[in-house]
Amino acid sequence: MSKIKGAIVVDTERCKGCALCVEACPQDVIALALKKVNVHGYRYVEAVNADVCVGCTSCAIVCPDGCITVYRKKED
Repeated sequence: MSKIKGAIVVDTERCKGCALCVEACPQDVIALALKKVNVHGYRYVEAVNADVCVGCTSCAIVCPDGCITVYRKKED
């Protein structure tokens, strides 16, 4: 049986750090950057545990600004 591997890409310049995606992620893949800010002065989210992402798209669905793109790949 093949396994699905996920990956996310965050548009850091559009992210306002609301952290809704952090709460929605069942695998704890996403976290707020501790000392990084974007050009607007917001702390943004980043994938800190990317290897466990299953591509469930929960983060992208709850993002109010559409900053997250989810990719899914079938692995054997």
